[in-house]
Amino acid sequence: MKITWESLVPSCCISENPKPKPKQSKLVTKQSSFHRISVSDFSGSEDLSISLAGSNLHIFSVQELKVITQNFSSSNFLGEGGFGPVHKGFIDDKLRPGLQAQPVAVKLLDLDGTQGHREWLTEVIFLGQLRHPHLVKLIGYCCEEEHRLLAYEYMPRGSLENQLFRRYSVSLPWSTRMKIALGAAKGLAFLHEAEKPVIYRDFKASNILLDSEYNAKLSDFGLAKDGPEGDDTHVSTRVMGTQGYAAPEYLMTGHLTAASDVYSFGVVLLELLTGRRSVDKSRPNREQNLADWARPQLKDARKLGRIIDPRLEGLYSEEGVQKAALVAYQCLSHRPKARPDMSTVVKTLETLKDYKDISTMTFVYIAPVDQHKQSPQKELVNKRNTNSHHHTKSPHKRLTPNSPLHNDFHRA
Repeated sequence: MKITWESLVPSCCISENPKPKPKQSKLVTKQSSFHRISVSDFSGSEDLSISLAGSNLHIFSVQELKVITQNFSSSNFLGEGGFGPVHKGFIDDKLRPGLQAQPVAVKLLDLDGTQGHREWLTEVIFLGQLRHPHLVKLIGYCCEEEHRLLAYEYMPRGSLENQLFRRYSVSLPWSTRMKIALGAAKGLAFLHEAEKPVIYRDFKASNILLDSEYNAKLSDFGLAKDGPEGDDTHVSTRVMGTQGYAAPEYLMTGHLTAASDVYSFGVVLLELLTGRRSVDKSRPNREQNLADWARPQLKDARKLGRIIDPRLEGLYSEEGVQKAALVAYQCLSHRPKARPDMSTVVKTLETLKDYKDISTMTFVYIAPVDQHKQSPQKELVNKRNTNSHHHTKSPHKRLTPNSPLHNDFHRA
């Protein structure tokens, strides 16, 4: 018996009772009234384009996406995740009526990857219906034979993970980090407070994409789940996610709630504060898990100063850092009910966006002394200091040529 790919992967556009129907439009047309469907509502037997009527998603062919990405050229390769490779492309305004010219990111499902048709379908259903400034925009999809592809708006600054941890790059300023945290928090709050709540389940730095102005947008909804309904307090599901970000109670029980996302947000906020990854095996054992190591130090002002990302070079508001650290501390509580909801987090972070990148260090400029005019008394003091065996480390930070304050100091 011949086994086809179609027999292994559920169809997304074949009806159990085929009937003659008019030629399918290349745009999922809008209905007068639109009610969001859940993943559980979609059995796979109905036409996906009919189920998503009202979403304005474009249905692409494989050939169109090849043209858009120059046949998935290696020069357009952006990266690869659990879903598969991602390529940059450009949609010409002549490609499709009603579709404006724009750069796009095209994600191709890897048939040998860790994710499959179910995750692809989940992403189409959620992002096809949910619209928010802090969710990445899904432009369209392709479901042709074994091919499963997604086309998104292009995010020129890539992921937060790349911006925060990439070597030899300029460190993100404090104000930019708080802008990213606030945008991501707004995205999560929107999902949790929707008419049909959504639990994101895979909130992490690599899934937060940044546009040219560092506005954060959540991407990759393959693991998202509809939240509990009625009297249910949680969703029971298979434990999935990323090590270092998943809430401890979810790992132990498989019980998924909005509070699980709040914990993951706390981890990302810690990454922004410390410049450290959620899990770093290269560090000493007690420092490898960021949340476990950093959380006890977040409420102590002296200890907090030691764990803040040194690449910030002291350029942050001390009060702002303490408030952000308190938010992270609350989000990382091991008691889910003690964690704040995301709307509360948004309100707190809103107050931090106006804090300037002010130096918390003391900088001292020592004027050069003309050796020829130095008085005998000063020479004696200098000799005593030179011969002293008790050298103390200066508490002041020196200005280096690469310091952000160096040029400003000279201008002042």
